[in-house]
Amino acid sequence: MRQAGRSLPEYRAIRGSGSILEAIAIPDLSIEITLQPVRRYGTDAAILYSDIMTPVHAVGFGVDIAPGVGPVVDQPFRAASDLERLRPLEPDEDTPYVLETVRGLVRELTVPLIAFAGAPFTVASYLIEGRPSRTYERTKALMLGDEALWHALLDRLADSAIASLRSQIDCGAAAAQLFDSWAGALCPADYERYVLPHSSKVLAAIGATGVPRIHFGVNTGELLGLMARAGAEVVGVDWRTPLDVARARVPSGTALQGNLDPARVVAGWEATEAGARDVLARNDAAPGHVFNLGHGVLPDTDPSILERLVEFVHRNGQLDDGSRS
Repeated sequence: MRQAGRSLPEYRAIRGSGSILEAIAIPDLSIEITLQPVRRYGTDAAILYSDIMTPVHAVGFGVDIAPGVGPVVDQPFRAASDLERLRPLEPDEDTPYVLETVRGLVRELTVPLIAFAGAPFTVASYLIEGRPSRTYERTKALMLGDEALWHALLDRLADSAIASLRSQIDCGAAAAQLFDSWAGALCPADYERYVLPHSSKVLAAIGATGVPRIHFGVNTGELLGLMARAGAEVVGVDWRTPLDVARARVPSGTALQGNLDPARVVAGWEATEAGARDVLARNDAAPGHVFNLGHGVLPDTDPSILERLVEFVHRNGQLDDGSRS
């Protein structure tokens, strides 16, 4: 999962203060931060050090990432006129530092690099709310009260995600992950009507590149079947839904990613090992499993526990043919 490095002492030593958006704009720093967890843990892939708000920040919408808070917006999205503040993303001009970072990582890595972008719903929720929210009341009010404007906004954000992901893939990223972190705030019917078409648009466009696609959300147990319908080869599962239950909710042949509770790692090795054994047992050697946490690494995580976890999964997460789950 993203943010694997933020619990590392070597990350804290070089990250510095200020917004993550400032760090992302320094390719040498972003390359090193991306490499750190791979170097320490020996994971089977790396995920780009960036942020889901990078594209909307780059086109000048007025977004920052406040330390300890998250994305904040100077002038939240309120009306059709705000669409003009979301011009099309031109990666070569707007985010050249991201492309330089990807190229540098592809040269240095011996494992695949995963590109990522924020899904239209989650990015829209930040633009509308103006900061992280527990209720998403403004987001839902726009969604339910002005459907035409809602779809216009998400369509524009879908185009931005497509441009960002394609640019990362063109520079050598080997897979792409679409983060719809807050889609779990919706019921299935609303997700299907107001969100699924736009996530499907992104994933279809990236499918044309031929790279594997991962679709992840938080608290999306009731949405897993719909998320699978959006078109990704892999659906992420958070810790709330047991992996065997998740498998029953997605079509046969859909791979799953997840889903150890990140808090177990903070609780120590005994809790971590028990949780990892449960995840592997529930997968029951089914093909198409990316073992992962059910959300991001928590800042207070002891890196030595994650080291043992990776070693444990590499040793125990084997399929009948000897390959890894």
